[in-house]
Amino acid sequence: MPKPYISVVIPVYNEQDNLEALFKRLSAAMDRLGKPWEVVFTNDGSRDRSIELLKGFHALRPKQVRIIDFNGNFGQHMAIMAAFERVRGDVVVTLDADLQNPPEEIPKLLAAIESGHDSVGGYRKDRQDSFFRKYASRIINGIRAKITRIRMRDQGCMLRAYRRNIVEAIVASGETSTFIPALAYSYSASPAEIEVEHAARAAGESKYRLYDLIRLNFDLMTGFSVVPLQAFTFFGIIIAILSLLFVVFLFIRRLVVGPEAEGVFTLFAILYFLVGVGIMGLGIIGEYIGRIYKEVRRRPRFVVREVYEELDD
Repeated sequence: MPKPYISVVIPVYNEQDNLEALFKRLSAAMDRLGKPWEVVFTNDGSRDRSIELLKGFHALRPKQVRIIDFNGNFGQHMAIMAAFERVRGDVVVTLDADLQNPPEEIPKLLAAIESGHDSVGGYRKDRQDSFFRKYASRIINGIRAKITRIRMRDQGCMLRAYRRNIVEAIVASGETSTFIPALAYSYSASPAEIEVEHAARAAGESKYRLYDLIRLNFDLMTGFSVVPLQAFTFFGIIIAILSLLFVVFLFIRRLVVGPEAEGVFTLFAILYFLVGVGIMGLGIIGEYIGRIYKEVRRRPRFVVREVYEELDD
């Protein structure tokens, strides 16, 4: 078969109930394009029958279906990164396995890429998620845009397309903890966003818990900006000035009024507030130190158990 023009990258983690429908719809959508294509599935340590189903797809289309089988669960972005290291297409599309973003939307992304953009992100039309997740995402998107200057209308949508040079730059970064859409945006000369359909999850459950979402956004903000450190430093300067003024006030009051025991609870409240601010500052500094620690220890970002593929010589 000819070298693929489009590579579709799909991370898979316990998605046995969605995979058959996904592969059927993806194959039909890609065949209609009339261009050479491949799909690279990364099995991210699934504990269900996902890997058996993926092997079946490979048996059906050995030249087009490639599988990377991880030795454990290393996370969605590392699963995508492993596939990025092996894709062969000129255009690379990322897609979740849960069918919330229909594979039939891929031609929209491809049209935007071929119009001159080097990265194209999707934003979800009529997002089929809970009220909490939708509006929490809006708040987080606003904070992220202010802190990092990365403009993405919908950072949680993984239906995205990149030109090959952007993917190669992402792989070359070698970061152990990163957020791929933001990294792609920072490397792109002409990014774009288009509206894509969104459906409710047909089966299974979301793999992102509240803690995972919070951790992901901490990684995003500390990985692409030092604004949190600068903001805390500025806040600390203001607190120090106000504290000095308060000490001067108490000293003058003592000289004028004399010693007194009033205001003890106010002082305790101020003390607790300052302790809380200090702990928060240590947390922010700890996030950056943690990122440095992950980078300098140079452990493998993921471990591949086996790769199933049949490539032409």
